[in-house]
Amino acid sequence: MHPVDPIYTLGMNDNQRGWFYAEYEAARKDEVIGVLLAVVLGGLGIHHFYLRRDGLGILYLLFSWTSIPMFVAWVEAFFMPGRVRRYNALQAAHISAQILATSGRPASRCGACGHFTNPTAMFCNHCGASVTPTSLTTQTA
Repeated sequence: MHPVDPIYTLGMNDNQRGWFYAEYEAARKDEVIGVLLAVVLGGLGIHHFYLRRDGLGILYLLFSWTSIPMFVAWVEAFFMPGRVRRYNALQAAHISAQILATSGRPASRCGACGHFTNPTAMFCNHCGASVTPTSLTTQTA
């Protein structure tokens, strides 16, 4: 697990913090992969699709028949680590806000695999098991 700024988990109990880290690990992107995508497949805009910047990715695809997107992608490879860090920070802030917004409901664990699940979820995001009120075990701080 990569360290995350503790400001995102301020005011959370242990269950919510565990839920945050599970969701963050599923949503985060890797800097090295971003750079490699920009260098190797940058002419097709794959590095933009990786960071969910679909508009730019489509623009790169439209002009992929020229060599311009490839040259621009090589330059962008130097900026990818910062872009990935910014993307991860936005994801962490969003996940934290969502968890704190549901703080009135207790965090729960999946009955099949034991991972933290969203209290409003129908399926576990880790194992895919159906989550019913009887299969949840509520954890208290």
